[in-house]
Amino acid sequence: MQPKNGIMTNRRNDEAPFVFGVRVEGETFTDRRDETERLKMNFKYGVNTILISPRRMGKTSLVDKVCSLTDGSEVRIARIDAFSCRSEYDFINSFATAVVRATSNRWEEWIENAKVFLSRFVPKISFGQDPLNDFSVTLEYNASNTTTEDVLALPEKIAEEKGYRIVVCIDEFQQIGNFQDSLTFQKKLRSVWQLQKRVSYCLYGSKKHIMETMFQNHSYPFYRFGDIIYLQKISEEDWVKFICARFEATGKHISESIAKEICKLTDRYSSYVQQLAWFVWLKTQDTATEEDLRYAVNKLLDSCEPLFIQQTEDLSSYQMNFLRAIIEGVNTGFTQSAVLSKYHLGTAANITRLKKSLTEKDLIMTVAAKRIEMCDPILSLWLRERVFSPN
Repeated sequence: MQPKNGIMTNRRNDEAPFVFGVRVEGETFTDRRDETERLKMNFKYGVNTILISPRRMGKTSLVDKVCSLTDGSEVRIARIDAFSCRSEYDFINSFATAVVRATSNRWEEWIENAKVFLSRFVPKISFGQDPLNDFSVTLEYNASNTTTEDVLALPEKIAEEKGYRIVVCIDEFQQIGNFQDSLTFQKKLRSVWQLQKRVSYCLYGSKKHIMETMFQNHSYPFYRFGDIIYLQKISEEDWVKFICARFEATGKHISESIAKEICKLTDRYSSYVQQLAWFVWLKTQDTATEEDLRYAVNKLLDSCEPLFIQQTEDLSSYQMNFLRAIIEGVNTGFTQSAVLSKYHLGTAANITRLKKSLTEKDLIMTVAAKRIEMCDPILSLWLRERVFSPN
């Protein structure tokens, strides 16, 4: 494979040149060189890691790439998606399943590991259609035992017994903040995990403000738990090279200027860059045009519109007016009388409530110098063009 402008360009004819909505890997994964190396070293040397960024920036794809580079005889990777966990019970079952699966090569070994390392209670192993890869562990809870602590200690026990290291990667980690008596559960997690020598953790999620609270607020159990990595946007230069190379690899062409416009419209949010570039690629016959880009933007807005309607249909007039102010370039000074009057935001005291409620809904975020910005650049574009537009 020969790189073109640093991007691998040979590809199978049945591979999409741009990927979105799923984990990105192989030739469709671009840049993240520094973050990849940093995370790889954290995995290798047992440093706990917290990944924080807005949605659609590629956290999961980055972790998966590093897992593929790390997983082997000396380091085993256990991966958990906590999104569907609604209680401590759900989380512990998912945790046990992931650890047993990651540290066993055959289903007979899975059963043996469960019997040996979870001996204080009876695990029930259920198999799916593929018994070699599809199974789950369900634990019988008993109020008189210490089920949670035993399961949380499981990876350390296995690592010590088998002589390797384990990295536990937990996606949507902020979900545990919704559990009943969440702070008590977080204290349990930290009290066990911080003592482990052969196990480290990579914790990441899609709700930036909750993750920041959990790991940067000194009153929370996970304060200073590990190396916090803020995932930044991929540079415009790297994105332009990537987009142009992917077009060329399929016998099509796109100018740097249109590739830059894709970056501008999506604010370089990884998933949106790939999605918009895909729609442009689909419309392009030979060379991408401004008309192809405009078509692609409308297709992107159409595809996102049902979600955006759901996100905004219950917002109050004050909340919608606040979003409009941001979209029209107001990022600070919301309590100034001119801003309050122009955007009908009510009193100055109302601004604090609006910021809090919209942040909790993951619609806005506070960035450097206390500037308020929209979390989603395409939601911002949709509001500008289809909701607030006078046409």
